[in-house]
Amino acid sequence: MKNGLDYNTYDIPVVTKLEVRSFKPNSKEYFWIRLASDGLGNPILIPIIVARGKKDGPVMGITAALHGNEINGIQVIQRLMDEVDPEELRGTIVGIPVVNVPSYLRQERFFVDGVDLNRIMPGKGKGNMSEVYANRFIERVVHEFDYLLDLHTASFGRVNSYYIRADLEIPEVKKLALLQNADIIVHNPPSDGTLRGAADELGIPSITIEVGNPNIFQKRLIRSGLEGIHNVLCYLNMIDDEIVRNEKPGVICSSSYWIYTELGGLLTVYPSLCDKLQTGDHIATVRDVFGNIIKDFHLQEHGIVIGKSTHPVNQSGGRILHLGIIQDDFS
Repeated sequence: MKNGLDYNTYDIPVVTKLEVRSFKPNSKEYFWIRLASDGLGNPILIPIIVARGKKDGPVMGITAALHGNEINGIQVIQRLMDEVDPEELRGTIVGIPVVNVPSYLRQERFFVDGVDLNRIMPGKGKGNMSEVYANRFIERVVHEFDYLLDLHTASFGRVNSYYIRADLEIPEVKKLALLQNADIIVHNPPSDGTLRGAADELGIPSITIEVGNPNIFQKRLIRSGLEGIHNVLCYLNMIDDEIVRNEKPGVICSSSYWIYTELGGLLTVYPSLCDKLQTGDHIATVRDVFGNIIKDFHLQEHGIVIGKSTHPVNQSGGRILHLGIIQDDFS
């Protein structure tokens, strides 16, 4: 039983590759994909949930926990896949609640060799540990997608607004981004090495959805993530329902960047998420261990707060604030 007392994860089958067409129409299946082996020779398995509709349609891939401590997206996928009815679905939804399984188990951001998986995609078939893991994920899973929504959160010691990174110059990608009803949308052509970039190179429209903060389930943001995915499913005609419109449209930014400290100390960041700031605004103070002010930081240009540091102990080169540059080029 999937939802009964007799159920356990050992009952779930293990495969080596996602093959969407191998699943029967009007079905929902749970299984593991073997990507690699650990130092004992035991398999490293990633969980997959596939809901294949009664009728044909696109294949929507939804990924979470590419960084092991970013867990809001896990519950977004769990709730979505619990609610979806294959009888009423056109096409297929593939949910991967945890991509980076080794780091998820260690509650850490990076892969076991200290590498950020979202900087080395699509990896290498004959590379180091992280490169092989990344490559097999692309080859064995992502190749099956027609669209990709990649769920993330802020990293340790930082907080994020609910925001989207997307290449707004691609009409289909821009539409996916706008459907999320996010606080902020940042025009961000995919950098080399991101999962979004690897999908883009395969011709798969994709966006990055930043759903709050690490190491915590945030109910409001999980609901927001679900709403955005629901809107995409409506837009792609995969379900019969109405798109939920946001009364207050999100702020569109033409670019964004982090502001860093050049010296260490105890950091206080003053603005709140989504605050709109002006040039010259006082954004942060660094004090030494005795409590003396070492430096005050003032903004060099106007923008909006996408994310910020919350950890007071900050060394030289630490992050202060993620600033979005508001422009109407993509409105």
